[in-house]
Amino acid sequence: MKQNKKTVGHIALLFVNIFFGINLSVSKELLDGTLSPLNINFLRFLFGTVAFWMLSILKHEKVSNKDMLLLFAGSMLGLLGNQIFFVQGLSRTSIIDASIISTTVPIITMILSAMVLKEPLTWVKALGVFTGASGAVFLVISSHGGSNPSGNITGDLLCFMSALSFSAFLVVTKNVTQRYSSVTVMKWMFLFACILILPFSTDELTAVHWESFDSNKWFSLGFLLIFATVIPYLLIPVGQKLLRPTTQAMYNYVQPNLDKPEPKRKKLVFL
Repeated sequence: MKQNKKTVGHIALLFVNIFFGINLSVSKELLDGTLSPLNINFLRFLFGTVAFWMLSILKHEKVSNKDMLLLFAGSMLGLLGNQIFFVQGLSRTSIIDASIISTTVPIITMILSAMVLKEPLTWVKALGVFTGASGAVFLVISSHGGSNPSGNITGDLLCFMSALSFSAFLVVTKNVTQRYSSVTVMKWMFLFACILILPFSTDELTAVHWESFDSNKWFSLGFLLIFATVIPYLLIPVGQKLLRPTTQAMYNYVQPNLDKPEPKRKKLVFL
């Protein structure tokens, strides 16, 4: 039975990271001047808030004040910090750089888990994490011929801050996800994020020319809101309940890199 539960956790995280990997290209498509990074963040938080609060009608859970503080911290790290740094970074750098930097998540998570959660840090685990990171970096760089003219140091730094925030989120919210359902955890986290970002988003959102959206833009936005926001964040707590944070973070290595630097060349590299 325990093994079956772990299998469920692995499947949940597999889909989370596939959707997040595809989102690299989808978000880049929308960041061509169609939407600003702040627009994208606010739309994700607003849509997630509405979706999770509607789902919470099916099951109401009372959250303690102490756990509410943990959910607020999780919102600051896993939503505001992670997503704002990610989108701002992606708007300044290339998909290839963002993919490489994402391989630092398991390393950071392993260190934080050992420090905060006292998760055992073994040589086997460390070797596995660093081997996976090295292999991921090699595959990504080799698939692009080792050239990356569109990289940007500021964007790379912001992507690293996103990775750091997400790693801290996995560790900080590990225990609180054991006590509540995924919907309860996420309805509060998204609500906090939506309230905090709202004052900075209204002016930019009203300036968006929605009438200029073609079918591709609407499809990209729909994917972003449903498959890169609601579904992954519904599945993340499932993985947190059943697997260690370091194990969760290692799923970053299976994120598909769909960047296509050459029009005639199409590759799918699984990190």
